[in-house]
Amino acid sequence: MSDIEISRKSKKMSITNIGKSIGLSSSEIIPYGKYKGKIQLKKKRDKKGKLILVTAISPTPLGEGKTTVSIGLGDALKRMGKKVIIALREPSMGPVFGMKGGACGGGYSQVVPMEDINLHFTGDFHAITSANNLICAAIDNHIYFGNELDIQEVTFHRTLDVNDRALRDVSLLDRKESFTITSASEIMALFCLASSMEDLRDRLGNIIIGINSKGEFIRVKQLKIEGSLMALLKDAFLPNLVQTLENTPAIIHGGPFANIAHGCNSIQGTTMAMSLADYVVTEAGFGADLGAEKFFDIKCRVGNLKPDCVVLVSTIKALKYHGGVPKEDIFLKNDEALRKGFANLDKHYENLSKYQVPIVVCLNQFDTDTSQEIQIFEEHCKSMNYSYSISTAYRDGGEGATSLASQVLKEKKSNFQLLYDEKLPIKDKIQKICCEIYGASKVNYVDGIDEKIQLLEKNHMTNLPVCVAKTQYSFSDDSKKYGVPKDFEVTVKDIQIYGGASFITVLLGNIILMPGLSRKPNYELIDVCDGEIINLS
Repeated sequence: MSDIEISRKSKKMSITNIGKSIGLSSSEIIPYGKYKGKIQLKKKRDKKGKLILVTAISPTPLGEGKTTVSIGLGDALKRMGKKVIIALREPSMGPVFGMKGGACGGGYSQVVPMEDINLHFTGDFHAITSANNLICAAIDNHIYFGNELDIQEVTFHRTLDVNDRALRDVSLLDRKESFTITSASEIMALFCLASSMEDLRDRLGNIIIGINSKGEFIRVKQLKIEGSLMALLKDAFLPNLVQTLENTPAIIHGGPFANIAHGCNSIQGTTMAMSLADYVVTEAGFGADLGAEKFFDIKCRVGNLKPDCVVLVSTIKALKYHGGVPKEDIFLKNDEALRKGFANLDKHYENLSKYQVPIVVCLNQFDTDTSQEIQIFEEHCKSMNYSYSISTAYRDGGEGATSLASQVLKEKKSNFQLLYDEKLPIKDKIQKICCEIYGASKVNYVDGIDEKIQLLEKNHMTNLPVCVAKTQYSFSDDSKKYGVPKDFEVTVKDIQIYGGASFITVLLGNIILMPGLSRKPNYELIDVCDGEIINLS
């Protein structure tokens, strides 16, 4: 059966009963239909559950299955009698209709109702898109009626939750402009970092929208628009509650990209889950060099979170790919390439070790993996003294991840620490990430970057964490350099300040903020038949 067929045949519980299973009263659930809802806590919970992060080696076109492993791990912990909540990001419709597809897991390890979650869900993305574009309309309205704030350069751009490369460069009445996909927008980023409605209001007000003739930043609050933005976002800010195929509660809230934004679900959703459960399983987007680094150095820093364990996901296919096997030959026997691909796994493990959090390596097993390949994987983990496990959650649901869950529960106490002090100079923070995490030998800067850093210094905006945006397919800024490239340099092409999100975005290589669609996008397959959506995965 396809993912969507498995999803539809599942025996779902009403969202009210899912809420009751984690101690929520019926008045704390706002139903959006029968199987999804929003949580509005009436009283504060003092519980602080253990936080488990699921990340992965460098992504490949074959897919690694972080979400599938995350859901399977949550289901397995529930089977073992643990009170657990899975905390995930909301899917962007750009990838759903593009190349990647949905983000609800797969096989017998899914969150449901998957077609709702993958598409409009509870409208959060639309609210964020609308709030973003209301700011843009207000900026141009202000300029039209006299420009009292002396906006000489507009730095805030429009957004849309669709992969549309034509919007990378558009002409307005008086200037050139560009669109950002909603998942990469600053409002999405700050929405997921806000700890409360009051904090959300403050962060919205602190968004930098332009620069005046004195080189000073102009902020959203000077447009007197925060109240209207809050009106658009007040319902969206409530975390969404759904369930897995095995009725494990899942909070799905926020959806920033990890190679452009910070790649983590909302702090509000994570902390709420930790207050309601003994164990919370979450994930960060793309490979550990992107998602996990940002999870630690941005989300945990801002939210004062201390993760208890990290699961590093790998697949035989991905290891062979990083060992030099082309996609079309990935199922052919090639033990030499498999062994060579371990270098990518080892580099990610080394990076994660810097944060002093216990690590469990997980092989996300596919039916195409041979017993010899699995044995080679196990031998490598033993030789490196890794804690490891194998998950078959895609095929077997929670039962297929019980070994992984047992291994996670065995891990020692975390001594979590951050990679860098946010008070370091901007270039030192960039150097720390690019050289220590990516392995670059040198960081280059294009003309104009020093002037942008000076502008940040003039406006007292340097003591912030750094969010590096680069290709997800390589440790370098070149997507074709798979495995663990050596003796490479990276180039900083731009620096942007996200005043509301309170981090500095650094663009490496040819990173773009509005993705395009592939030659054969998923929208060619998706359809409605007899009133039901088909071919959504």
